[in-house]
Amino acid sequence: MKRLYQIPLQNQLCRKLLTPIFRGLFHLLGKVEIEGAQNIPTRGAYVVVFNHVSIFDPPLIVAFWPTQPEILGAVDIWNRPGQSTLARLYGAIPIHRGEVDRTAMGRVLAALRIGRPLLVAPEGTRSHTPGMNPAKSGIVYVLERTGVPIVPVGVVGTTDDFFERAIHAEKPRLSMRIGESFFLPPVDETNLSPKEIRQRKADWIMCKMAALLPENYRGVYGRGRRSACAGTV
Repeated sequence: MKRLYQIPLQNQLCRKLLTPIFRGLFHLLGKVEIEGAQNIPTRGAYVVVFNHVSIFDPPLIVAFWPTQPEILGAVDIWNRPGQSTLARLYGAIPIHRGEVDRTAMGRVLAALRIGRPLLVAPEGTRSHTPGMNPAKSGIVYVLERTGVPIVPVGVVGTTDDFFERAIHAEKPRLSMRIGESFFLPPVDETNLSPKEIRQRKADWIMCKMAALLPENYRGVYGRGRRSACAGTV
């Protein structure tokens, strides 16, 4: 029997409290710009993918998202002061990187089956610099199992020094550009292993995000490596 996904009452209450608090903080500390909000689905499950530069990315997205998505995060966050508290209060889903985490995947699939949106960074970790790193292919497994749409988000300005710049009255620009939703495309499987097919699909997702970002944020998916995007599917 498939497990039903439930959000504990304390997490529901904390989300309602934390969301406006972080929205106010980001408005206070930076200049927030949001483009493409009309592209956010109004109902049903979907996966939000974003470029992961720093710890500020998920709070920024959630603070200005019309619903409170489930968040998939690396399990080591739960061992970091401050971050662990927020992760537990929000009720994020921990996942062990570099291994098949059936518990996390079960929770993710259960959440999507009941129509919950999911927020995940395909890079699997923070880049600490604006340029994107190669994607991990784990998210493709979830998308293939559920068939839900993907909503790409390009985030600019959330560098590691954001808070330091903000408290020195710089009011850094924080930009969140939301692209049109899409579905995983079929891949020409000729002479490709299942692992290679999943990686091509993951790279294709990253290229959709790269199109929302300035060149210096695209990293391995930028113009200098256009072949990483051209012909991935």
